[in-house]
Amino acid sequence: MKKKKFLSLALAAVMVMGCLAGCGNDSSPSDESGSGSGGETTSAFKIGGTGPLTSDAAIYGNAAQRGAQIAVDEVNAMGGIQFELNYQDDAHDPEKATNAYGKLMDWGMQLSLGSVTSKPAEATSVLNYEDRIFALTPSASSPATTEGKDNVFQLCFTDSGQGAKSAEYISEKGLGAKIAVIWKNDDVYSKGLYDTFMAEAEKRGLNVVSDTTFNDGNKTDFSVQLGEAQSSGADLVFLPMYYDVAALILSQASTMGYSPKWFGVDGMDGILSVDGFDTSLAEGVMLLTPFNADDEDEKTKAFVAKYQELYGETPNQFAADAYDCIYAYKQALEAAGCTPDMSSEELCDAMIKQFTTMTFHGLTSDESGMTWDETGTVSKSPKGMVIQNGVYVGLD
Repeated sequence: MKKKKFLSLALAAVMVMGCLAGCGNDSSPSDESGSGSGGETTSAFKIGGTGPLTSDAAIYGNAAQRGAQIAVDEVNAMGGIQFELNYQDDAHDPEKATNAYGKLMDWGMQLSLGSVTSKPAEATSVLNYEDRIFALTPSASSPATTEGKDNVFQLCFTDSGQGAKSAEYISEKGLGAKIAVIWKNDDVYSKGLYDTFMAEAEKRGLNVVSDTTFNDGNKTDFSVQLGEAQSSGADLVFLPMYYDVAALILSQASTMGYSPKWFGVDGMDGILSVDGFDTSLAEGVMLLTPFNADDEDEKTKAFVAKYQELYGETPNQFAADAYDCIYAYKQALEAAGCTPDMSSEELCDAMIKQFTTMTFHGLTSDESGMTWDETGTVSKSPKGMVIQNGVYVGLD
């Protein structure tokens, strides 16, 4: 009798240890970027994305990851739909982006935030299409990101929309009599903006007196480009580029004694955070962006306050766009009655239907909200901004 009792107790102990070991392994996969929000894989939608969490463009990737994470945490706290977020570093490199995408697929990604910047997004969007993983990128604006892919959408302005809108804004506001353009010829983002800006500028009769370019091999000395703009009498310079190079251009123009008006695009959002840059040189810089951190609506104020609390800085539009992506997903998933146990292909079909029929109101839309067409292009209104006293202020 004692022997049987001993065997029963031993067996029970083994079963308990097995249960504990099983429970200990029931955790979410590790996230190499450190941005995973945790959560049970059977009760949460798994959203993945890639972005430059390191490299020269890290300000964009980190802003997007942070904005998305804030939204995920808010949604999860509501107690309904649950999300698990995993952002992988692609260092603004297409090959690294495809490798990062593979890690996300191994993790079990069901929905995607695509890639943050355009070149990596062009590479990963092909994989999204092949794998039938619906993607909503917060900031990759190249038309090639969505072209020919029915399941890849953009929450940001496209290059074509932003370039044309910049020319339209400059024309309607009478911002410059003689305009110079400096653009980067080996960057899909800059070239896309340049092409559509020039087409709209010609249509509107803008007087472009200087058109100069550069590439990765000569992006540190802009004396030739600035010299031509200055000698041509340009009183406004359009800069369709990212913030890091724009900061160099402004610094070198100041050294030359050249002080035109500067007009940029959403990629310049971040110029106030460049290490070693004299931010007083950005005073008066104008740009189009979908987000104004100084807006007085309660949703914007709450987001800005939370971002500042967590990261000690004011969020840029990349953070706001990514925040909106999560809430747009929430709206679409709820409307479609989706559950986390659905296959990625089932979710993909549901998201295509929802995003092409719904209106979404977010941080980066006006009162009328934003909509998408069947090409994945978003329709929303840009906001004119100007840097004054070190902060962005609405122009309108």
